[in-house]
Amino acid sequence: MLPDPTVTSSLLAVLKSVGGSFTAPTFVTFSAMVTGLIAQTGQSTVTGMLSGAGLTRVWSHDRAHAFFSRARWNADILGISLSHLIVRRLLAEGAVLTVAVDDTLFKRRGKRVFGAAWQHDGAAPGPKPVGRGTCFVVIGLVVELPVLARPVCLPVMARLWRPGQEKSKVDIAASMLRFLAACHYRRRLHVVADAAHHGKSLRDLPANVTFTTRLPATAVLCNLAPPRTGRRGRPALKCDRLGTAKELAARLAFASFEVRRYQCTDTVFLAETTCLWYGSFHTQTVRLILPRDDHTDTGYDLALITTDLTTPAPQLVTRHAWRWSIEVIFAEGRHLLGVGQARNRTRAAVERTVPFGLYCYTITVIWYVLHGHQPDDAATHRERVPSWYTTKIDPSPSDMIAKLRRTIIAARFTSCIQLRGPSVSDVTP
Repeated sequence: MLPDPTVTSSLLAVLKSVGGSFTAPTFVTFSAMVTGLIAQTGQSTVTGMLSGAGLTRVWSHDRAHAFFSRARWNADILGISLSHLIVRRLLAEGAVLTVAVDDTLFKRRGKRVFGAAWQHDGAAPGPKPVGRGTCFVVIGLVVELPVLARPVCLPVMARLWRPGQEKSKVDIAASMLRFLAACHYRRRLHVVADAAHHGKSLRDLPANVTFTTRLPATAVLCNLAPPRTGRRGRPALKCDRLGTAKELAARLAFASFEVRRYQCTDTVFLAETTCLWYGSFHTQTVRLILPRDDHTDTGYDLALITTDLTTPAPQLVTRHAWRWSIEVIFAEGRHLLGVGQARNRTRAAVERTVPFGLYCYTITVIWYVLHGHQPDDAATHRERVPSWYTTKIDPSPSDMIAKLRRTIIAARFTSCIQLRGPSVSDVTP
């Protein structure tokens, strides 16, 4: 075992960029926990992180548990610090921010786990999409990296949602979006979400935020409010009923466009109209966009509603396709880093452990882009497993995590050799 937490210098440079979120002693523990979670190949529990950092015989396990349950640091502030690091180092000057919003369930057992309950689980196998655990609403920045052909979502904020509480998932998402928009007030934020995220709390988002989501099949749209007549009384807030997306698809004219989505360029037929979705966005003007493939016989494939009134429709379809990247990080975070495997039960620990694990995913990708990438990484992996990845051209997140693990292990052995000094066999007679 090592006498002290060994953090490779390149990873420490990334961690120091967000070190302002911690006190000096807590930052040492934070660095060790990040290193331990990434280096751990077994169970990613809190003691598993301590074991991954090589500190099980050096630090008390209470120090690791206290980091999540009692230490003074805020998961939202840490996420905002990561978002600033992403904007400074991975995005162009003045680039707009694409933000994905979704919620996911991390399965937990035990009656005393704070926030754990039976609730909807979209990733559950079988005909009944339910599971018992803790549900987190997550927002992440979707970025295009020079080392990947596909966009990747980097989580920057996550909050626990409990069934029966006053705030809904949409309320929590809207609160986080306002916080993120206030911290990046000089940039424009384009938010994408699935059909479950819509409601009254999204009506008063900041002026630099647009919101794009799927329109439910039963939602009814209305025409824009008529001009004021000058008569006494309250002016009309909406006009005639336009109908549902299916009814509008039968009346609107479709035109063909080239759309880039899911790493493919396809010819898609699009129709759009300006209207009101009075139930969710009240009197705010929105656009309805209906994409349809050539072989579709149901009128439309997807109904998108957006508050962005200026971006061309093909770009909006591409932007919404980027939303899928947040689903990918949920699966990769669980399977590659063990996010959600921690077995703590108190409120502060439960509310911090899952965001911490998602942030470690973000830290790993940032480290790889800034310090770990080599042009021949994909070719080397293709040669290592030639029968599986014959056409592999880009590194995967598992490759990024594996390379950081190798770097951490190499740093440990290097530090041991330096502390031990040269052996007798190394000294020439």
